[in-house]
Amino acid sequence: MSHWVLLYVAIMLEVAGTTCMKLSNGFKVLVPSIATLLFYWASLAALSYATKHVPISTAYAIWAGLGTTLTALLGTLYFNDPLSTAKIVSLGLVIVGVVGLNLSGGHAH
Repeated sequence: MSHWVLLYVAIMLEVAGTTCMKLSNGFKVLVPSIATLLFYWASLAALSYATKHVPISTAYAIWAGLGTTLTALLGTLYFNDPLSTAKIVSLGLVIVGVVGLNLSGGHAH
């Protein structure tokens, strides 16, 4: 599996873990609580393998930035989190930063 694909799998697992954390109701609901831990563990394992070939500064920034953006979008769409102009602009800036990292030579050779 490509190290970049693995990085994006790590992001999806992190978003799943965060979503399960919300569903766990403060770790009071057993299944989502366990799923949170498993998804985060799997995400960190995938991120660890991805950083064997992707510079850590690039990999972590992409993982954190896209994970944050996707989680915020899910929060808005499925958990009725408030959406403001400032939030939209801020998430757009995160995406611009991730694209900028990729374009600035963040790919390992």
